[in-house]
Amino acid sequence: MSTYSTSFDDQRLRSALATGERPARPSPLASSLTFLWRAVLKIKHVPEQLFDVTAFPIMFLLMFTYLFGGALAGSPRAYLQEVLPGILVMTVTFITMYMGLTINRDIQKGVHDRFRTLPVWRPSPMVGALLADTLRYTMASSVILVLGLVLGFRPRGGVVGVLSAVALLLVFCFALSWIWTLLGMIMRSENALMGTASMILFPLTFVSNVFVSPQTMPGWLQAFVDVNPITILVSAARGLMRGQPAAGDVMIVLLISAGLTLVFAPLTMFRYGRKT
Repeated sequence: MSTYSTSFDDQRLRSALATGERPARPSPLASSLTFLWRAVLKIKHVPEQLFDVTAFPIMFLLMFTYLFGGALAGSPRAYLQEVLPGILVMTVTFITMYMGLTINRDIQKGVHDRFRTLPVWRPSPMVGALLADTLRYTMASSVILVLGLVLGFRPRGGVVGVLSAVALLLVFCFALSWIWTLLGMIMRSENALMGTASMILFPLTFVSNVFVSPQTMPGWLQAFVDVNPITILVSAARGLMRGQPAAGDVMIVLLISAGLTLVFAPLTMFRYGRKT
């Protein structure tokens, strides 16, 4: 009697819950876009998150152009033609660290424990968040370029050269973001992650060709600058914006981006699968 009653209760429960056919499992693209939309909604409700992609680019471009322009190039306008691609790369590269901070914050709050229980493609929370950050990188790039045009920046490569440089930068930053995503899962606090990311990014961006030519540096420092990925990316961006693209630099940046993704994306997902 007890067995029959239990079976009857189970049937009633199933009939009450099953109001229609079970929906199909979302595709990897659909689930990734859903998590992208989640990140966009977070920006909508907390617009202060856009401060780093609006105010910081403006501050960097104005500060370095007018502080160093007269001393290094004779005038801020002349220096702007050289430094804007470097400022663009430096600013957007710095913004990539916030991807790790977002992941770390969600993990501390237990949000990703819920995501792991959903019947979706496992990498979709990471991919969606990375795609949302790509929108932020695009916004920061737009702010710098618009301000640069107002100040007198004139790219000889035209619209095609500028868009190609921005696209190359977005590819590199998407790949670089996988590093901070992995560190966001490993580090125990946002402060630890911020300190680690800054310790890596400051030497890479400042010990490069962003502000001055490597030929003015000591030989031992120039050797590091020449192989610095940021230097290669800046050279590629400058060439594209000048209408004189260096195919070698562009190819090296693409290979570095592919390498970063192939190494750190699987490591990130392995860590994500083991994260509790």
